[in-house]
Amino acid sequence: MSFPCENRKKRAARWSDIWLNHTKPLNHSSPKSGKTLIPFFSIIDPTLLLSDELLLRILSKLPDSQTNSNSLVCKRWLNLQGRLIRSIRILDWNFLLSGRFIHRFPNLNHVDLISGSFISPPSSPIFLTHRVISMHLDSACLSNWCFCEDNMLPVEVIDNGLNVLASGCPNLRRLHVIGASEMGLLSVAEECSTLQELELQKCSDKVLSGIAACTNLQILKLVGNVQGFYNSVVSDIGLTILAQGCKRLVKLELCGCEGSFDGIKAIGKCCQMLEELTFCDHRMDDGWMAALSYCENLKTLRFQSCKTIDSNPGLDEYLGSCPALERLHLQKCQLRDKKSTAAMFSVCRAAREIIIHDCWGLDNSIFSFAIICRRVKRLYLEGCSLLTTEGLELVIHSWKELQSLRVVSCKNIKDSEISPELGTLFTTLQDLTWRPDTKSLLPSSLVEIGIGKKGGKFFKRT
Repeated sequence: MSFPCENRKKRAARWSDIWLNHTKPLNHSSPKSGKTLIPFFSIIDPTLLLSDELLLRILSKLPDSQTNSNSLVCKRWLNLQGRLIRSIRILDWNFLLSGRFIHRFPNLNHVDLISGSFISPPSSPIFLTHRVISMHLDSACLSNWCFCEDNMLPVEVIDNGLNVLASGCPNLRRLHVIGASEMGLLSVAEECSTLQELELQKCSDKVLSGIAACTNLQILKLVGNVQGFYNSVVSDIGLTILAQGCKRLVKLELCGCEGSFDGIKAIGKCCQMLEELTFCDHRMDDGWMAALSYCENLKTLRFQSCKTIDSNPGLDEYLGSCPALERLHLQKCQLRDKKSTAAMFSVCRAAREIIIHDCWGLDNSIFSFAIICRRVKRLYLEGCSLLTTEGLELVIHSWKELQSLRVVSCKNIKDSEISPELGTLFTTLQDLTWRPDTKSLLPSSLVEIGIGKKGGKFFKRT
């Protein structure tokens, strides 16, 4: 006689079966009782025999593309994988405030808080992006163009998040934040002594008093005013506070910031290690450029998206120059003002490399002011549609140390206008990229001198 239970199909082994069949009741008096469990579970998961340190070394060797899949194996792998993460972007502010963020990623050194500082639906198909900021938008807010002001988290909430982050990530090295107050940033400065790089958006003079305590800060990006997004003011007061507190700055970017001669002078005199200075869409008062001469160790000077450089730079004898300057980079700037452009090249007369990319108004008369830069070795021109072959030749013939030349998408520079003198100069260059337009063809008379055979030493994209 058979019982109904004998006719049932044999079920697959479960974790509970293994536990009950291969273990005995725990004897708290025996220290070895807990260790007897591991061999049985190691049959199913051999990684249980590995220590956390050894398994971390193995996981660290795997490609980044497997990070997500590794985290789904089990809770142990999830926690270990979190210990390997060094850089992260916060999208959910509640995740940060809850403390689970710090527990999940205890070894972070780079955190971006900007995306998570907005009240916006991440699943929205509307995505608004700008040069310095990006965010998802709800269709209901399209009637109001003050996106950031209306959709940003309150300052108190952002400061609370900074307090949690600072207490849990004492080894933080890079931080991107928007809309914080001086108190929130002060907590980061006090707890994260290793902080070296900071991007601060929606910044003001008062907020800068908080980061003045970041004595080890080396790279700083300040964003004051972004039209259509938010409006904050960084003036000489804030720049002076910054200069007196952050004396180890090596790179500084001022985006949408105000100021004048006094603010830049304070930075030049106090931040003596400053090597790279960038102005993006600046709102500086007239006469500020003469203060650049106080940046004695400045090596790179950049202007990006600036409507003007300095409308009234003053007399030439008061401009001075940057003696250590190596690189002048202009991108998407308006260079229509002759007096302003002439003063800029005069301050940058020691430059060894000049890069001009998509700048409006750069014609022959404007570019001729670059003759004063006698030490130029490398010249990159791209998108300079008003400059002609004659204007280019006039300047580069005066540069006796020129070694590299790149001319791309400058439609008024014609191959047919290349003079024999210019062709001879091309043969002396170490590197040459010559694509003034998409239809550029070298004349047959110049092919013989080898201009078209220098492709092996073309510039790499910068």
